[in-house]
Amino acid sequence: MRSSILPKWASAFAAVSFLASIFVVEASADPIKTAFVIAMENHNWIQPASETDVGQIYGSPYAPYINSLVTPGNVNAAQVSYASNYQNAGVGIHPSEPNYIWAEAGSNLGVTNDNDPFGPGGTNQTTTQSLSNFLQSTGHSWRSYQEDTDINLTNNQPLPKNQYTVPLSSQSGTFTSGTNQYNGSNQYNYAAKHNPQVFFSTTNGGDNATTSNPLAKNYAPLQQLATDLTNNTVAQYNWITPDQYNDMHSTLRGGFTYHGQHLTGDAANIAQGDNFLSIVVPEIESSQAYKDDGAIIIWWDETEGADDASHKLGEIVISPDARGNAYTNNTLYTHSSDLLTMEKIFGVGPCLRAACGANDLSDLFKPGSIPKTVVPEPAPIAMSALGIGLLVLWRRSYRRPA
Repeated sequence: MRSSILPKWASAFAAVSFLASIFVVEASADPIKTAFVIAMENHNWIQPASETDVGQIYGSPYAPYINSLVTPGNVNAAQVSYASNYQNAGVGIHPSEPNYIWAEAGSNLGVTNDNDPFGPGGTNQTTTQSLSNFLQSTGHSWRSYQEDTDINLTNNQPLPKNQYTVPLSSQSGTFTSGTNQYNGSNQYNYAAKHNPQVFFSTTNGGDNATTSNPLAKNYAPLQQLATDLTNNTVAQYNWITPDQYNDMHSTLRGGFTYHGQHLTGDAANIAQGDNFLSIVVPEIESSQAYKDDGAIIIWWDETEGADDASHKLGEIVISPDARGNAYTNNTLYTHSSDLLTMEKIFGVGPCLRAACGANDLSDLFKPGSIPKTVVPEPAPIAMSALGIGLLVLWRRSYRRPA
């Protein structure tokens, strides 16, 4: 007769722990390390034929670059997945600002206007429950790149980093000299409503738009992005907002000429955004941060015309870890999906408000690129050690004579 100091279930548990540790190691291959979110404005991905106020993006002749990303077999689509069923129906709020706040908090927190965070009707939020606050509280870096902030309005050059501020107030006008690096105009137009982190006390540092604000280091002019990509000094989480001409929101005075065609009105809006993405996306793709398991997410803020299921929003994922070749699915995604995905990527939480019940974006990526839970699972090595230890202990006890 043989005896054991371990109950019979211990051997089974040990084997399961060991095998589970191997599974977790395999499933955790190529996790996303760096995220770049590019925020675009006020256009539907697809819409009913009767919708004529704005043109849709999918299939638009004014968006050839974007459509090359979602065309299987196109060289630009090799590392691209996209959503076919991204809806604002899960949020259904307007105008822009509530959607940007939602991207940080999983709720619009009662905001239904486009006011700056401070001043008359200011919409600053004091909650600590936001994505970027979770990131900085856990030692993860984040940065908000906003076009036309912290620049010399004479020549459109970024100010020295020690002169950066928190861009709390919107501004627009024309440069004395110099032109926009993307659209060639002399016009600038920064909107605080498109800068989500600036609406939370924990990430804006309060009503203090000066160099003394300790959080100013987390904000940078978009004009600085190319340098940071080259120097590999971008943050782990990067929110990128073009100005209101390059994000498809507003038409440049005089219109915009794209691929030899002069456009005005909404056609120009779409073309301006497509042109911007055709420049900035390849810049990011050529960076070390992107090549080392980075991910670009191109995001549109709100549907136009209606919030029903016939009005879809664009959501494009570009990554070495994307399923690729313009893979798509019909899974329901909303702004909460992006938020939940970022919480999982960086292992921060708890899940934020409506994000708790959302579908994450993991199906657009290769298996294992997005962790399964917001709270990190036990370390694979620890699980493996536990399983091996129990197996050895069980084996030795089993051999002990009666």
